[in-house]
Amino acid sequence: MAEKITFAPISYTGWGSLAHLLDEVQRFEAKKVLVVTDPFLKDIGMTNKVVTPLNEAGIEVEVYTEVVPEPPLAVGEKLVSYTRENAFDLVIGLGGGSALDLAKLAGTLATHEGNVADYLNLTGSKKVSKKGLPTILITTTSGTGSEITNISVLSLETTKDVVAHDYLLADVAIVDPELTISVPPKVTAATGVDALTHAVEAYISKNASPVSDALALQAIRLISGSLRTAVFEGTNKQARTDMSYGSYLAGLAFFNAGVAGVHALAYPLGGQFHIAHGDSNAVLLPYVMGYIRNSCEKRMKDIYDAMGFSSANLSQEEASYKCVAELKRLVEDVNIPSTLKGFNITEDALESLTNDAIEQKRILARSPLPLLKEDIAKIYRAAFDGEIVQP
Repeated sequence: MAEKITFAPISYTGWGSLAHLLDEVQRFEAKKVLVVTDPFLKDIGMTNKVVTPLNEAGIEVEVYTEVVPEPPLAVGEKLVSYTRENAFDLVIGLGGGSALDLAKLAGTLATHEGNVADYLNLTGSKKVSKKGLPTILITTTSGTGSEITNISVLSLETTKDVVAHDYLLADVAIVDPELTISVPPKVTAATGVDALTHAVEAYISKNASPVSDALALQAIRLISGSLRTAVFEGTNKQARTDMSYGSYLAGLAFFNAGVAGVHALAYPLGGQFHIAHGDSNAVLLPYVMGYIRNSCEKRMKDIYDAMGFSSANLSQEEASYKCVAELKRLVEDVNIPSTLKGFNITEDALESLTNDAIEQKRILARSPLPLLKEDIAKIYRAAFDGEIVQP
């Protein structure tokens, strides 16, 4: 059966690749540029690495910093209105997933009518219908994959929804590990496990292909081998480089194969409790994988090998159990709480989390084990109690 494989946008990867920014902006003949970033990056001077060379080339730049983690719909609405009103030629996103998702949203919907809410996947009535402004995305974390995907995630009252279309794909992605040196350990850990989750879920996805498999396994190798060092030795060039490439490959893998149960259950954690997306994925990863283990033993054996272990003398079942244990250990090793209790989530929240997660049908459809409402409830309970369970 024919498969569509997407490798977009044009990407520059590797140490120092930010040097290509000016050439790309000039290629679009942009005269007025919007840079969407977060206040922290402006405070530490990171935005100067983008703004200064553009200003020196005579390009007008406005820096927009009203970006928050897990951005609510209202933040997206405000940015899109601002972009429409100020006649920009090009949008640059600089930062982690929140800044990049908002930049994609602004660039695309600047040329559309209506509210952002009209374009949401679950409840919107309008469709993205045309290419927006040229967009360049520059990631400063190794985790979200937002620079190479076609979705923008927004937080609603108790859950999350997305605007998704290939027109949200950036025109250019710049993945420069040098920009990740300043990322604090906690954020390095959360975004790193997020990237690992992308690779793992892409590999076990019902939509996986030989191409996405190759990308996912290499991403797992790179991330598993470098995440601990990147967290605890943040200036280690090799670790930061491996994490950067691993995150990029994981993004390509899950963009083509999709993510599944971990993400579906993580969205309500962000929506209801404002837990960072990477932390939400991290705390759920071993419990979801432990629950669905029997449906993808061979693939979990492959993941175990890719994490740097040997399954040569193990059965598929034995290796799959060890894979779950190692995923849990990795989360714990980088100091992310390993239970929902660790995030101060109380037992009475499990029902509302389950009710919201079951609505993520687009994502749940990719799970190798169909997850019904009772399954989701069991997984949340497992993550609350800290015990791996099976159906």
